Amino acid sequence: MTRLVIENGVFVTGDAVRPVVKGYMAVEGDRITELEEGAYPGQPGESNVQRLDARGKLFMPGWVNTHGHAAMAYLRGYGDDLALQVWLSEKMWPNEAKFTAEDVRCGTLLSIVEMMKGGTTTFVDMYDHMDEVAKAVEESGIRAVLARGVIGLCPPEEQDRKLQEAIRFAREWNGKADGRITTMMSPHAPYTCPPDYIERIVQAAHELDLPIHIHMSETIREVEENVAQYGLRPAAHLEKLGVFGRPCLIAHGVHLTDDEIDILCRYDVRISHNPGSNLKLASGVARVPDLLAAGLLVSLGTDSSASNNNLDMFEEARLAALIHKGVSGDPTAVPATVAFRMGTADGAKSLWLPDTGVLKAGMKADFIGLDNNRPHFYPRTDYVSHIIYSASAGDVTDVWVNGKQTVKNGECLTLDEEKIKAEFQRRYEGIIGR
Repeated sequence: MTRLVIENGVFVTGDAVRPVVKGYMAVEGDRITELEEGAYPGQPGESNVQRLDARGKLFMPGWVNTHGHAAMAYLRGYGDDLALQVWLSEKMWPNEAKFTAEDVRCGTLLSIVEMMKGGTTTFVDMYDHMDEVAKAVEESGIRAVLARGVIGLCPPEEQDRKLQEAIRFAREWNGKADGRITTMMSPHAPYTCPPDYIERIVQAAHELDLPIHIHMSETIREVEENVAQYGLRPAAHLEKLGVFGRPCLIAHGVHLTDDEIDILCRYDVRISHNPGSNLKLASGVARVPDLLAAGLLVSLGTDSSASNNNLDMFEEARLAALIHKGVSGDPTAVPATVAFRMGTADGAKSLWLPDTGVLKAGMKADFIGLDNNRPHFYPRTDYVSHIIYSASAGDVTDVWVNGKQTVKNGECLTLDEEKIKAEFQRRYEGIIGR
């Protein structure tokens, strides 16, 4: 087994004990085996060692994007500046209904290229044609947590077909691709799934022993409609249906009362905060400082590039650090260190991936290298501050996932980017013209 030693680097670890290490990091197989200060001492007669001189590079854990729909890249820039329900019902859903399995494969590949080149090493995807998404993940080398998103606004036989498809996918792909793929069950949202259908999905999650991922409380309108239809706000409604009886990750959680926050705390529900998408769709600003103060685990997600319109996790981390300062008037509301953790270690914990998200011995070798010589990384002061407030996806030069390099000097090693872009554009023109 070849041992990789990255020497003369600066490592922003995400580890509270040693937040920054200036020295070397060793990787064997899919794990970090050493991370030490100073020069790499080497060993007499050592062989099968690949030494990488990392002068001018800053390393950090790869970003963990905890909510998205990768194949929706086809709808980037299509239907912007609209309210969520109009955007969904008039622009998104009619075009998504045209997507074939091959369209989803190509759209997912384009998004994976964008994510990996921007430093994301793990992403969540809730969508349709998920076998094609999983194959794209397997081919690319990225890590992903995948779920067949299920919308229940359809006849009973269609509901049955979707549920069985979700169960089969979750069972067949969990743990595949050298462990890089794990799965969840995903009722789309309380406003798109009847209560009895959600209960059936929850039962399947129990039988498969899998977590649940669901959209919740993204807009005021959906909350009001939930109350009008079921007499309960979404959190109490999902509690009643048993959703929180499984490990659960909700997307958005923008409009929550104190009582609802208490419910989420009671069940250790995790929240994917999607600031860019929530701002663009005017959904609102989640109560992240209150969620954090309550002890809830909050992570970061981009949502799709149809509502964002990019998959740049540096941007999401910066927004998370900035908007809560502006809304609250408190410059300490979400410090850079907290935003960094939300996008790395807490993202991994939110997906029940305990051995990613931090650089230290024994953890998975999911990490990225940035060009530390660019002007906005000077002066050499607070590296975490620079990552959150100065850096961008364009600074990423190198990416490793599960110990294997997937991006080198800004070029994707595992996928043919030019071929994917050409096919994607051809398919886009076919979709809009159908």
